[in-house]
Amino acid sequence: MKQLVVISGKGGTGKTSITASFAALADEAVLADCDVDAPDLPIVLEPRVLERHDVYSGVEAAIRADRCTGCGLCVEHCRFGAVVTTGADALGAGVACRECDVCVRSCALRNTAEMRAMAAAAGYELPGGYVIDPVTCEGCGVCAHVCPAGAIELTDRLCGQWMVSQTRVGPMVHARLEIAAENSGKLVTAVRTEARRLAESQGARLVIVDGSPGIGCPVIASITGADLVLIVTEPTLSGKHDLARVAELTRYFEVPAMVCVNKWDLSTEVAGWIESLATELGIPSAGRVRYDNAVVAAQLRRLSVVEAGASAVADDIRSVWRSVQEALGPQAERG
Repeated sequence: MKQLVVISGKGGTGKTSITASFAALADEAVLADCDVDAPDLPIVLEPRVLERHDVYSGVEAAIRADRCTGCGLCVEHCRFGAVVTTGADALGAGVACRECDVCVRSCALRNTAEMRAMAAAAGYELPGGYVIDPVTCEGCGVCAHVCPAGAIELTDRLCGQWMVSQTRVGPMVHARLEIAAENSGKLVTAVRTEARRLAESQGARLVIVDGSPGIGCPVIASITGADLVLIVTEPTLSGKHDLARVAELTRYFEVPAMVCVNKWDLSTEVAGWIESLATELGIPSAGRVRYDNAVVAAQLRRLSVVEAGASAVADDIRSVWRSVQEALGPQAERG
């Protein structure tokens, strides 16, 4: 079984569009969307979720109101400003509303200076006590350590979910990170581990991974141990710069890589520069993919480019797929 990971140095290069087409062309493949911060592969493949699993990482604090004495030590020692005063609910229903949208833009737990000013103007006295803002809390535990009343509890933090789904082109493992949650690398590892297990249990010969853009922790978790990385870039100066960064990453982790210049005809000169740079870095070219409105037409129908019918850009992607197959070893095509 082989693992192919499609990544890019930046978002918007067409990485997911090419991955979706690979999924349609591959035979007996398991898919994994490891872009857990912004998973787009499910938008194209419309998965039917079969399993859901929660992932926990780190802790978050919560104050028990029945134990809190209001001493304020937690506020004094929290360096992240996550301990805030209660009282937002005491504003009443529209009495002090000035249609400023502060309440919409701020969490109800975050008793901002504007809210306190509005309450004072309306003659309200906000009650004492404190709560933890879950978005700001870093889970360091200092507040629980200094609380003399033992009113602060630390619980495991839910950072996201990973799911096993069925799509029209095969099984897929994907995930979604919770808002403001951390440890996306851990969630990526969970997705890849389950995708590999699923492939082994079904006798699949290939795992196709849609990785995250950039060079951060999620990308490292996506490419480690892969058999081949396809770097999708675009003919811009930022694309050239990002290719160099991603190439350095794959070289550090000793993962074989190829490069594909998407929308190459937007700037043939820069496309040539990028391919020359790739050659200097020892990265072979998997081919070029042209700019074509057929890509947008396919996306509007929630289809991959190769599923949407005959087009020049579909032929380009098939050519890149054949190059990837040769680098991976024999893999049967579908359609």
